[in-house]
Amino acid sequence: MKILQTPDECFAGLADWPYPPSYTLVDATGADSVKLRIHHVDAGATPSGETILCMHGEPSWSYLYRKMIRHFVAAGHRVVAPDLIGFGRSDKPTATSDYSYERHVDWMTQWLVANDLKDLTLVCQDWGGLIGLRLVAAMPERFARVVAANTFLNTGDRPPSEAFMAWRKYSQETPVFKVSAIMQGGCKIKPLADNVRAAYDAPFPDDSYKAGARVFPTLVPISPQDPSAMANLEAWKSLRKFEKPFLTAFSDSDPVTAGGDKYFQREIPGCAGQPHTTIEGAAHFLQEDADEKFAEVVNQFINTTRQTNAT
Repeated sequence: MKILQTPDECFAGLADWPYPPSYTLVDATGADSVKLRIHHVDAGATPSGETILCMHGEPSWSYLYRKMIRHFVAAGHRVVAPDLIGFGRSDKPTATSDYSYERHVDWMTQWLVANDLKDLTLVCQDWGGLIGLRLVAAMPERFARVVAANTFLNTGDRPPSEAFMAWRKYSQETPVFKVSAIMQGGCKIKPLADNVRAAYDAPFPDDSYKAGARVFPTLVPISPQDPSAMANLEAWKSLRKFEKPFLTAFSDSDPVTAGGDKYFQREIPGCAGQPHTTIEGAAHFLQEDADEKFAEVVNQFINTTRQTNAT
């Protein structure tokens, strides 16, 4: 496995990103001694006693949560935001064959256990849910509650949306995979500031760093025969027993995941009686489009469920 590490200077002076990097080593494959670095930021103390785990998707990195981190820290919470392997400041294997859905789940499982994170509020979007909800299913004791936004846990037994299939086709066929342009396409904010676009491009100095970003759309199970379809079916068995608070906060303008919130609400016991909401005026990357509203929803959810659990 050939591995690239984005030079530190690529991240120097990023807009609204004052956080020092932290790294955790995980086993690359379990069959050799190769290690991978997973980067995360750790912001805020825990006067509230709450830790929020923010998990990003494709093709972003933890920078996606920069505006929300401020809101969470101001509310007294600790925020931990990792970069998935292949993204941000985390290591980047150069071959698309080095990436699989199950490897991503294993890498983040190792990371979560190594950092001994507990009593977590998971905030997940896009692949942050595809991976994060697998962690919840496998280790529900480490999670206090979940907020799912513009995400799903596909099992391949329902046809994917036309918007997703168009994105999947584009990701494999476009000769130029410009991350900042993809991010712009998933936002209602037009245009994103130049320094924000530069921050989304920062992890990828050239195309050799983009194997993970390129392959990710092909790893989503779209048929029952996909390699991770059965594993996700097993995860759903666990999630259908998850009685801790589970909130959906999907945006009103995301064609890729539209309707997925209703499925969560129907299938997961912890969704019952929660103040599920639709974030208005936001597209796929609602962390960019509606950071203040989204953060307010999360903070209120934590406060309400914490008070309920205390009574």
